[in-house]
Amino acid sequence: MVTFQVNDMTCGHCASTISRAIAGVDKAARLDIRIDQKLVRVSSTAPAAELAEAIRDAGYTSRELADAPVQAAAAPAKSGCGCGCGPAKAVPVDAAQAAAPAGRGCCG
Repeated sequence: MVTFQVNDMTCGHCASTISRAIAGVDKAARLDIRIDQKLVRVSSTAPAAELAEAIRDAGYTSRELADAPVQAAAAPAKSGCGCGCGPAKAVPVDAAQAAAPAGRGCCG
């Protein structure tokens, strides 16, 4: 496994272009691309230098990193009562409306 920092990879199109470039070197390569972290991890039998050259030929600048674990993407913030259907605290819409009972979500 080799990890590349690709700082000029900014979107899904960039990731797709890099994927195709690496597939041109090794069709069986497995990729883990993290656009938000600007990381491309490649599991391949091809030499890292060939993979880096393919990324460069595709128009991107890559730097090989010491193989360190990739941080998991942050989980999206959950909202609601836990079921994802409303705000965490049931708040009355107006003064005449009662709040939902404590410990219960908006769906029951």
